[in-house]
Amino acid sequence: MVNVTIDGIAIQVPERTTILEAAKQAGVHIPTLCYWEGLNEIGACRVCVVEVEGYDRLFTACNNTVDEGMVIYTNSKKARNARRTNVELILSEHDSNCATCVRSGNCALQTVANDLNIQELPFEKNLSTLEQSPDFPLQRDYAKCIKCMRCIQVCDHIQASNVWDIVNTGSHTTVDVAHAYRLEDSNCALCGQCITHCPVGALKERDDTLKVIHAIEDPDKIVLFQIAPSIRTAWGEYFGLEPDVATVELLGTALRRAGVDYVFDTNFTADLTIMEEGSEFVDKVSHASEHKFPMFTSCCPGWVRFIKAHYPQFVDQLSSAKSPQQMFGAVAKSYYAEYLGVDPSKIFSVSVMPCLAKKHECAIECMNDACGDPDVDIALTNREVVRLIRAAQIHPGELKAEPLDMPLGIGSGAGNIFGATGGVMEAALRSAYFLVTGSNPDPDAFKAVRGMDGWKEATFDLAGIELKVAVVNGLGNADKLLTALDKGEVSYDFVEVMACPGGCVGGGGQPIVDGAFMAEKRAPVLYEQDREGDLRFSHENPSITMVYNDYFGAPLSEKSHHLLHTNHHLWKMPNEE
Repeated sequence: MVNVTIDGIAIQVPERTTILEAAKQAGVHIPTLCYWEGLNEIGACRVCVVEVEGYDRLFTACNNTVDEGMVIYTNSKKARNARRTNVELILSEHDSNCATCVRSGNCALQTVANDLNIQELPFEKNLSTLEQSPDFPLQRDYAKCIKCMRCIQVCDHIQASNVWDIVNTGSHTTVDVAHAYRLEDSNCALCGQCITHCPVGALKERDDTLKVIHAIEDPDKIVLFQIAPSIRTAWGEYFGLEPDVATVELLGTALRRAGVDYVFDTNFTADLTIMEEGSEFVDKVSHASEHKFPMFTSCCPGWVRFIKAHYPQFVDQLSSAKSPQQMFGAVAKSYYAEYLGVDPSKIFSVSVMPCLAKKHECAIECMNDACGDPDVDIALTNREVVRLIRAAQIHPGELKAEPLDMPLGIGSGAGNIFGATGGVMEAALRSAYFLVTGSNPDPDAFKAVRGMDGWKEATFDLAGIELKVAVVNGLGNADKLLTALDKGEVSYDFVEVMACPGGCVGGGGQPIVDGAFMAEKRAPVLYEQDREGDLRFSHENPSITMVYNDYFGAPLSEKSHHLLHTNHHLWKMPNEE
């Protein structure tokens, strides 16, 4: 332990404690901007500078440690003036037109500038004029980048995608795309983690809300929404609503008030995915000599983009089952169009999803099996659907939740937990056990795959068949697993991969809480809903039984293969031949 004094407060802290952490323990607040605990502790912004007695230079608090007897002043005139000047210099190269920024009110730079009472700038503005294609799902505003390096750190060290890098030198130093001239030509997985880690609005999703509003206003369009499982854990955060209030039914009510015709739960096609993917896995295990293992889940398009870009030798081991988003789009423009008795081209299909990769996925040309149009017309992030609701002047807290539409509005607890890492694996094993044995297991028999660990392994007995499975979340962990598989160091039968840390609950399209890892807080919401529900198995969902009896016949049928499965080689990543 070492003794330090911070703003007159004497405390003891362990050796190698940073000044920033010591100040927290003393109850003293030091502002930060580029800092992200455990990821970006480089002092790039120099907003956290403090004065240390006996030294002429100022110390950055986030990456300098305390010494015995150190006397620190966090708000001395010297530290305060330097901090203010540093923020003013950052603002001189930042497009601070906050009224038109998606991060207004949720921007770390805006907060710091307001706290420092900066009302005018003594420096001339010098903004970047670089632009990128407006069509790519991930948008970068060069004029707003503050060079904090967070996007580089999360992309390199958490997601192993290496999309961003520092370019140029001296006063021209900035952050830009690595290994490609344009972002759309890079191997970006579109996980969106760079967005949720950006402290300002330099990175954002392509906003498609106006396209949805125009469809709602079109009298010839039937606007249909599906809401992904993970959305119910977080959409209420912007409105100050707890998850038990901000239910999927309340969101559906708000969307209908905004003019949407039908609102459904993607849990329905999460269950449908389990029936198809689970049946595919059981079939492969039954003919093991004819297939390569492991079989990988395919419901995360960010993961599919990653494996195609970095490990193409494993692409054939992806499940051919479409994601729940795409299955719902296919069902909406085939079975449901027939159910309504309308031309499927009149249906405008919208999904509310936790990531940006869904925007790319629904635009893939081969995802138009139902009627020739895209099966899903628009994918909105959680943040976009909040903007859509706010633009309609709707206050969800004042509404009464109403049931979702039928007959596609029923989802099981198994479909619900799709939004958390391990959920797809657990749901698949619940139904795989039934498909093999004809009886249900204990719903919690496979809970060993739960939790936030980046790489989990488990072995289960499936009617005498020993199955070795793995669950990984975060593309950096996927990279480690695929490297180990490639070297023959590990072997599995079934592997679930989710691109984002913690799974979809931590997706790059979810509400942003600066500096916080929210997946750990959001995931328990899904498991609690699963535990408290009466329907915990995908194969027992009455809507699933109905759609097979009325339309598909059986899992892996010819019609199922046409509408619910895909060929992952029908589209290319930029680096693919």
